[in-house]
Amino acid sequence: MTDSSIKKQDGRRLRSAASRLRIVEAMRDLIREGNVAPRAEEVATRANVGLRTVFRHFDDMESLYREIGALAMMEAEPFLDMAEPSGTVEEKFQQMLERRSRLFERITPFRIAADANAHRSAYLAEDRERMNAGLRELLRNALPADLRKDRTVVDALDALLSFDMWRRLRIDQGLSVLQAKRVIEAMGLALVAPPRNKH
Repeated sequence: MTDSSIKKQDGRRLRSAASRLRIVEAMRDLIREGNVAPRAEEVATRANVGLRTVFRHFDDMESLYREIGALAMMEAEPFLDMAEPSGTVEEKFQQMLERRSRLFERITPFRIAADANAHRSAYLAEDRERMNAGLRELLRNALPADLRKDRTVVDALDALLSFDMWRRLRIDQGLSVLQAKRVIEAMGLALVAPPRNKH
């Protein structure tokens, strides 16, 4: 191959990579703005590419959602890989709540979009299950043995520290981050705090 043909190929690859990145960023930005199911035409317009370019890079919208799901998981990974909480069970709960609130604030638009489209995307449904299972396992590992054996308490804490609860408090009930944390903390500490002797 001549130098000029190599340069042409390299240029095409760079342009193709740039187009793909613009498409992914367009999809991400539309979701962040509250569009839970952007159409391919909307993505193309935002990315300033033709519709054919979108489908040249992504076979269908499912494959584009996979890309967005991967971005969301990348944002979540630092929170999932943190060291196990330490201290008393109450302190551990407060640390988990702080971590979850920061995670959920970061991924809220992506998670809402994933939930809205999970019924038609096996990948998104599996991705949601993986994250939920991972968070539940982190919770179980942080609990002392006596609480870990109590299925009702584990299930209650899992629901309390879930994205669904966070979304309800923040979006449906319109609470601030601080207010939502106070509500969850009040309920969570009531579950994990040792019973006090009544006189």
